[in-house]
Amino acid sequence: MSLSIGIVGLPNVGKSTLFNALTKKSVLVANYPFATIDPSVGVVAVPDDRLYKLAEFSKTEKTVPAIVEFVDIAGLVKGASDGEGLGNQFLTNIRETDAIAEVVRIFEDDNIIHVDGKINPLKDIEVINLELILADMQTISKRMANVQREVKANKKEAILEYGLLERIKVALDAGKLASTVIPNEFEKPFLKSLHLLTSKPFMYVLNKKAGGKNLDEMDEKEKGNGGEIRYQALLNFFKENNAKWVIVDAGIEQELKDIDDKDKKELREGLGAKDDGIDDLIKKGYELLNLITYFTTGEKETRAWTIGRGFTAPKAGTAIHGDFEEKFIRAEVIEWNKLLDAGSFASAREKGLLRTEGKEYIVKDGDAIEFKI
Repeated sequence: MSLSIGIVGLPNVGKSTLFNALTKKSVLVANYPFATIDPSVGVVAVPDDRLYKLAEFSKTEKTVPAIVEFVDIAGLVKGASDGEGLGNQFLTNIRETDAIAEVVRIFEDDNIIHVDGKINPLKDIEVINLELILADMQTISKRMANVQREVKANKKEAILEYGLLERIKVALDAGKLASTVIPNEFEKPFLKSLHLLTSKPFMYVLNKKAGGKNLDEMDEKEKGNGGEIRYQALLNFFKENNAKWVIVDAGIEQELKDIDDKDKKELREGLGAKDDGIDDLIKKGYELLNLITYFTTGEKETRAWTIGRGFTAPKAGTAIHGDFEEKFIRAEVIEWNKLLDAGSFASAREKGLLRTEGKEYIVKDGDAIEFKI
């Protein structure tokens, strides 16, 4: 299941450094036939201790993690929606991704000039979101003009779609994302066909710098900005919009690129950082796409399979092979931790822990499954 997250941001916020940090955690693409082989796409493993515990349990020869694709999107500048800079390429690239990770800088450094001359992450978000909103407004306006003819002809589907378009236009005009408009079941296909940028899931990535002047670490005097605290204003925005966000230190991974994992923890602390936050970003990206993992495990291979939340067992089987949905008979299922506790599949079966599930079973995150076809 190939889903991607586009990394966007203004110049000099650490977007490229973040992408480089992510690609250092890349996997062998040959294990994933659907994965894109492209220098602007980072195919990274989803950190998951459960997988490696199962691999140890099965004494497996090969371990294959779940993955997420991160796409390095062309830089954004003011006016991108009108084609400024690499605007047209930016919009094309981001439209092809399934979710958006906005990178904003929360560290001050006189040697790395911010495009606005001052670090204000909330303002950066407003600039990026405005460009995306303006691009969506163009899409909505064109579609409304086309549908209006059919509305005048009293076509039922056109009337339903036009009502949705009007609600989205009101939201965009108010500076809100299209994702704030909740479609009903009849409207969902119309919304999907529009491919709106701001209807995608969003995540905000706060890039800090170990040992630097970071907004989240400043005292009250340093934070002050005309009575408004920049970092607190950012947190308030996240709370008001129920937004997903994560703090990373992308530069740390770059600094420690040639260091063994065992030594990295001590060196990170020496640089003033407990963690680079990259693993947390990958996990949250996986959650952002509404994905879950199930496992298959044996002596030859233990693998984490990626599916959408709510998939039935037959549909989940298509992650392994497209024929599984049609040929599905049943699935033997057990929670991964119960399998470890049982000691073996045979013991789990004897204890009644290994369940036989049919076509209607909804696969849960962490299920260990053996499909019968």
